[in-house]
This record gives sequence, structure tokens and C-alpha cells, in this order.
Amino acid sequence: MNSLVCVEPGKFEYKEFDKPALTPGNAIIKIKRIGICGTDLHAFRGTQPFFSYPRILGHELSGDLVEADDAPGFTIGEAVTFIPYINCGHCIACRNGKPNCCANIQVCGVHTDGGMAEYYSIPSRLLVHGNGLSYDELALVEPLAIGAHGIRRADVTPNEFVLVIGAGPIGLGTMEFARIAGAQVIAMDINDNRLAFCKNNLDIKYTVNALGDAKEQISQITNGDMPTVVIDATGSQKAINSAFQYMAHGARMVLIGLQKGEISFSHPEFHKREATLMSSRNATRADFEHVIDSMRKGLVNPTNYITHRTDFNSLSVDFESWLNPESGVIKAMASL
Repeated sequence: MNSLVCVEPGKFEYKEFDKPALTPGNAIIKIKRIGICGTDLHAFRGTQPFFSYPRILGHELSGDLVEADDAPGFTIGEAVTFIPYINCGHCIACRNGKPNCCANIQVCGVHTDGGMAEYYSIPSRLLVHGNGLSYDELALVEPLAIGAHGIRRADVTPNEFVLVIGAGPIGLGTMEFARIAGAQVIAMDINDNRLAFCKNNLDIKYTVNALGDAKEQISQITNGDMPTVVIDATGSQKAINSAFQYMAHGARMVLIGLQKGEISFSHPEFHKREATLMSSRNATRADFEHVIDSMRKGLVNPTNYITHRTDFNSLSVDFESWLNPESGVIKAMASL
């Protein structure tokens, strides 16, 4: 089978591998769609933490179930996606119902090879029913689940102000699920085109360009209170360190974005707010099911996100162009 391998930062090669053989407890998917995410772009740049080369990228995937062992309820030939976080099942996180932050986690396309290939083998227990969704929709379940999980971590309640920093695909999904939770969402970015996308495509009422007087604008929007939830979806050290100034007293900050450096903030300012700081890693099956249910109810239109398309054989050429912000890419999708 044909596979696309990131052999080193900045370099892809197509290589032939044997089609995976069915093994006990696993399933084989014929890949139909590959969504391109920030993790893939960072890996190609060489700036992704927890990464080694060579590596087959890709974890936003959908396809047809072609073989399976120990997959009760699933039918050969049905359209599926899957949870791409392979957990150990016995560490303290797994025992406490948090497989998304398993101490021994193997994320597809990061710690282990991903799905930029014609066929892919995964543990059957990670399969997710397609429930009538299209291949495009199913490939977008995972990135939307990241945002849904962050909103669940923040315990967002109706009518509170939620500031989401970063209007990339993960940030946009986070805004969607904050809106579904009933929040008043404020989108922040430094790209006016992406902020316009938030208004026009996602019906986000409030937008703020971080290059302006952001704190004053946010204060005016919130009637001087500031947001009770601040979520970073940028993975930018500068953005994260700046975000603490936007917190209301008693606020929660959730870090969905990931960067390699140190977080720095004023302890007295943080302390006097009795603020809460937490990270949000990956997603759980409950988040995947919430996303699929929201799609089926029409609360989320996942095709809003797809701005660029390519086929698998052109992916290596087109991929590098999406590193350029001027490409206007929100979500690129490759078809097989």
C-alpha cells in the first residue's frame, strides 16, 4: 500500500508498505479522508513536542471498516472514524476514567505512525460508528472533539463570557461548543480574515484583534467584568502568557494549545483572582459522541471548516503551501 512518510522536518516521501494484517483485538480501515491539522503542520516544521522521525502523520481520519476482530456492533463495510489516542488501560489516568491523558499514551501520527496511508490498523475498542455522517464529517469529529473536551473541562455555563484565543481549526471548534453550551463567545486572533470567518460562518458576535487594545475591548464587551473562562487554542507562548490579564476574578483558564516553553504570570494577580489554570489534552469517547450528536442535530456544520482540498497523490506537494498564512487555509482535506 502507498503511504506518505515525513522522513525529516520539511521532507515527505511516498513509500510502499505491506497492507496491515488483521491481528487479535484490532480493526483495519480503508482510509477515505485525511484531515490536516496543526499537529501535522508543526511536525512537518520540526516544532512539534513529543515527536521523532521518520513518521507517518495523520490522525483526523475516516474510512470504511474492511476487517475487524472483537468489534461487537460494527459491520464490515460501514463508514467509521476512531479515537486516535491509544491508551494503556492500566495507569492511574486510565483507572480514573481519563484515557485521553494516559501516562503511556500513543497518539496516532505523533508517538506512533498515523493514517496518511491507504489502510490503517487500530484497536477495535477505539472504533466510532459513522451514524450516517459523510467521510468529510467523520474526519472532522476528532478536531471538533478537542474543542468540545476543552469546554467540558472549563465547565462552561449559559450566558457567561468565554474568550477563545486563536481562530484556527481547534479554536473555531472550541467556539462552536462554547456557543452550544450557551456561552457568550469572544473570538480573539491577530488575523482579521479569520475573525471575519468567526462572524460570518460561526455567528460569533464578539471579535477582538489581539494587536489592538485587546484588554480594553474585552472589558467593554464584558461590562468591565472580563471573561470568566479564557481558553488558549494558539500554542503560542506569547499568547498564553498574555492571556492571564484577560481573566475575571474567579475565572478559569484552559490551555488547549501546546508549546515547548515556560508559562510566566504574576502570582499576586493570579492569586487574588482565586483563578484556576488547567490543561485540556485530547478528548474522550463522550466528547466524540457529543460532536457526532451535535452534527446530526445541525448544531455544527463541519463543512464550514474545509477551505482546501487535495487528493492523496498530490498531498506532499500541496501540504507545504498550507504552512503559509496567506493561503487562507482553515482546514485542508485529502481524499483517497
